[in-house]
Amino acid sequence: MELATVMDRLAVDEVVTEYAVAVDDGDWAAYRELFTADGRADYRSAGGIEGEAGQVAGWLAGSLEPFAMRQHLIVNRQVRFGILEHDTGDTAQVRADYLNPMRFAGDGGSGAPDLVCGGRYAFGLLRTAEGWRLRRVAVEERWRRMPERGPAAVPG
Repeated sequence: MELATVMDRLAVDEVVTEYAVAVDDGDWAAYRELFTADGRADYRSAGGIEGEAGQVAGWLAGSLEPFAMRQHLIVNRQVRFGILEHDTGDTAQVRADYLNPMRFAGDGGSGAPDLVCGGRYAFGLLRTAEGWRLRRVAVEERWRRMPERGPAAVPG
């Protein structure tokens, strides 16, 4: 494997990690900056919307506001580089599984997640003058679980 390919793999992996951190931290400006000007995201399988990155960032901000804690774990990343205009490595496709525990605000600090979901991401990236950017993100939610709550603790 060539050094340039290794460097591209690391850069693409960093974009995917930055995506997860931006969503978990609610940093919607950083989220938007990860996308190309024509970048789109599709969250319909998780009950969301599909649209341009800025529009989707607004929807995510509202939808995720009730959750004080969010923690994307994006694993099993498969990276494939593609060809654009007869050059190699101008595009990348990443398929990765995710696990996402979330806890509602005002949960009393139990630490246990109120909602856990999992599925698969499909990321499409493009090499730009600014580096690798997301052109497309598609979420395929495969499962969702809301753990049962036990009886409320009585303050002692």
